[in-house]
Amino acid sequence: MAAATCLQHVGTPPSVNLQQKQHHHQPTKQKTVMMGLGTGWSSLKCKNGRRVGGVVRCSGIGIEDFIGGDLVKFDLGRWLSDVEEHKALAIYTPHEGGYEGRYFTRLRYQGYYFLDLTARGLGDPETTLTKIHPVCPAHLGKQPIARWYFPPEVDYRLAALPPDAKGLIVWIIEAKVLSKAELQFLALLPSLRPKVRVIAECGNWRKFMWKPLKEIAGLTTQMKLE
Repeated sequence: MAAATCLQHVGTPPSVNLQQKQHHHQPTKQKTVMMGLGTGWSSLKCKNGRRVGGVVRCSGIGIEDFIGGDLVKFDLGRWLSDVEEHKALAIYTPHEGGYEGRYFTRLRYQGYYFLDLTARGLGDPETTLTKIHPVCPAHLGKQPIARWYFPPEVDYRLAALPPDAKGLIVWIIEAKVLSKAELQFLALLPSLRPKVRVIAECGNWRKFMWKPLKEIAGLTTQMKLE
C-alpha cells in the first residue's frame, strides 16, 4: 500500500516531460497578412497580435491591373496618334507575347492593310521593299542555281490596295537583328512612300511600349548635329 502511495506521488513520466519541453521550445509561427491597397499590396508580419514587419509596396501598379488591363488598353488613343505623327515606330513587347495583337487590331479597324515580314532572311530592306530583287530557290546541289525576280514588296502591295484603304502597315518582327543602316532606311521609308507606315519589333520589355524609329536608328541625333 505504501509502495502504491509512493508511485502515485512520483512526477510525470519522462515522455510527457519531453513533449512539454518540445512544445515549450517550439518557436511561435508568424502570420503574414496581405492587405490590398489602392496603390499596391502591403505585407504585415504579425507576432502575438503585434506588427513586426514594415510595409512593402509594389510600384508601377495602376488601375488597369485590377480591371483586366490585358483586355482594356488605355493607351490605344496615344498609339494611333503616334503612328500618324511619327509614321515609323519601334515597339518592345513582353516576352510571353500576345499583347501586340490589341494594337495590331486597332490599326486594322482604322482601315490599314498589313505586310508582315520577318527580319531574318529579309536581305537588304531597300532592295526587297522598293526594287525588283532576285531570289534564289533552294536546290539539292545537283540542279543549276536558278534566279527568280520578284517585284518590290511595298509597291506591289500598294498597287493592290482597295480604294478605301487608309494605308499599308509594314510590320517587321525580329527587327532587333537589323543593322543601324537598315533601321535608318525603315525609318525613312514613309517619306519615300507616303501611304506606308512601319512598325518594327526591336526587342522586349516588361510591358508593351514604343518609341519613334528615328530615335532608335540615331537619325534624330544626326539631324541635331547637322
